[in-house]
Amino acid sequence: MDYPDALAYLDAHINLERMIGARRDQPTLERMQRLVEVLGDPQRAYPVIHVTGTNGKGSTVAMITRLLVEHGLTVGTYTSPHLERINERIARNGEPIRDEDFADTISGVADLEVVAGVRPSYFEALTAAAFRWFADVAVDVAVVEVGLLGRWDATNVADGHIAVVTNVGLDHTEYAGPTRAHIAREKAGIVKPGSTLVLGETDPELAAIFRDAGPERVYERDVDFACVANELALGGRLIDLRTPAATYPEVFLPLHGRHQGDNAAAALCAVEAFFDAPLDPDVVHRGLASVTMPGRFEVMGHRPLVILDGAHNLAGAEVAAQVMDDDFDPVGDRVYVVGFLRGRDPADMLRSLGATDAALVVCCTPPSPRAIPAAETAAAATGLGCEAVAVDPVEGAVARALDSAGEDDAVFVTGSLYVVGAARGYLLRRP
Repeated sequence: MDYPDALAYLDAHINLERMIGARRDQPTLERMQRLVEVLGDPQRAYPVIHVTGTNGKGSTVAMITRLLVEHGLTVGTYTSPHLERINERIARNGEPIRDEDFADTISGVADLEVVAGVRPSYFEALTAAAFRWFADVAVDVAVVEVGLLGRWDATNVADGHIAVVTNVGLDHTEYAGPTRAHIAREKAGIVKPGSTLVLGETDPELAAIFRDAGPERVYERDVDFACVANELALGGRLIDLRTPAATYPEVFLPLHGRHQGDNAAAALCAVEAFFDAPLDPDVVHRGLASVTMPGRFEVMGHRPLVILDGAHNLAGAEVAAQVMDDDFDPVGDRVYVVGFLRGRDPADMLRSLGATDAALVVCCTPPSPRAIPAAETAAAATGLGCEAVAVDPVEGAVARALDSAGEDDAVFVTGSLYVVGAARGYLLRRP
């Protein structure tokens, strides 16, 4: 296969990420287990740090990766979804897999699909390819982000040496629910016997569910690890971190939002648990200072201020509104560019994002089959009393927002990651 062939192969498989109202009636890992079996169980060739949670997974994975790399290890990272190119999902030491390596690895999975006797989904084939590539390039450790919940996620054929849970919110209730306890039980499926659990969720009822999953050791937020100081700094946050082994004062984190301090504490605790020892403070400072998160409160321009953030659920939207107030608080007006997927209530999302305080809400249709049309989102915004317009495609919506914004204003592009990814590509190309 060449690179286009590899993409075509994946697109020919069922992609739950792109299906409207998709639901697995009989969740199973049997296909995935059979697929990695014929590949030689590559996920067992290296230790795995497995990360789940409703929000903060991506940031925590990025921080864990940078700390491990700074320590001198070769690190494979598997994340989802991607912003602009699928290669972003599979990386070594933070560098996305090259097109030719991606094609070769997908080709290897395709060749063995018949031998396995199963028809994997898009995500299963991609996950198997990631596990195989990590084995081929001989990573020292893989940091793996759960795609959906945990127990039945394709990544869960790996037995995480360290299991990290950032938090539990009401999301993906079409697969689990209706309560947070139901969701917690699904996420607890990544906790394996003999593993170490780094637990960021502090609700006592939910924490008990994770402890009952049978880890050998448990480190809990605000008990064993914490972000004990968290101040706004130029370009990010200045934080003090406490772990079971040490304290790390005045660590600069180049990410926006107080919540990133909590993610950093969990990431640092996970890496200490992996080594079963405290880290060199210089490693912590250099590692966290090198973290980047495209599309997560990423500043793409000034005068006007242009910010991207993929706030794709209600909890994320509430955090986004808070970060806009705490970390940015622009002098002028706010202009929003928003687009959502089915499964979200546009009015609820707009309220949570603080869009009712915007001077203008530019609504667009995300480039996804699950997209809510721009006109429907604009109607919801108008119903909330917003001045709103519907503009497609995403690039046109961003251009409309920039044209309407003054030098002291802020343009905030948010909602679906499909919107953020398309906007980011446009902004990088724009003179």
